[in-house]
Amino acid sequence: MSIKGIFPIDKWNFKSESVFTDLPAGDLALLTANKTEQVYKKGEIIFREAAYPAGIFYISEGKVKKYKLDSDGKEHIIYVANKGELLGYHAILSEDRYPDSGAALEESRIVFIPREDFLVTLQQSLVLSKRLLKTLSHEFAVLANSLSMFAQKSVRERLALQLIVLREKYKVNFEAGNPVEINMSRDDLASLVGTGRENVVRLLTEFKEASILETKGRKIIILDVNKLIKIAGV
Repeated sequence: MSIKGIFPIDKWNFKSESVFTDLPAGDLALLTANKTEQVYKKGEIIFREAAYPAGIFYISEGKVKKYKLDSDGKEHIIYVANKGELLGYHAILSEDRYPDSGAALEESRIVFIPREDFLVTLQQSLVLSKRLLKTLSHEFAVLANSLSMFAQKSVRERLALQLIVLREKYKVNFEAGNPVEINMSRDDLASLVGTGRENVVRLLTEFKEASILETKGRKIIILDVNKLIKIAGV
């Protein structure tokens, strides 16, 4: 089922997939003149925190986790980026290093656009500059909501909320009435929720017993998104 009208997905999901849509042909040609494409296997690093940005990344296929490492080397996932989204442009705009790392959650095809091409196009394209400004504003709101979530919601509520968001990201050739499969390790899910693996496993078992979802290995099949929305309390 669609959650449109019953859950504010835009509050939790970036919209950078719209940045290149219908971009004027001249602007798009300038932007992609020297692009390269690479396939990353699951777990492969795409860019590292604190490295200087050489360009931006566009997800042609697959999913990428954005994460930071704490002082103990533990990974904390900030966001899961989907097909069509842009990565790495914040560091270029701020003339700073990458604030986080990016790694493939599954086999992913990534387009790389050199820094110089991105900046030249941005300077010449009013359409692109307006879209990026709008995208940055939206992403700030999404991150603010995420901070609020960690401060105000229980682990159970956070897990329910993240499963709703992930359900939208994992819709592939979706047909109404069919369940959605989320293919993510328990460790990655725990990192995204901000808790221990054992808590995620326990709560998934609880949700399974309540007929909210079922599991097949690492796959999580959402059966009743309405119950998740109720638990998330959004």
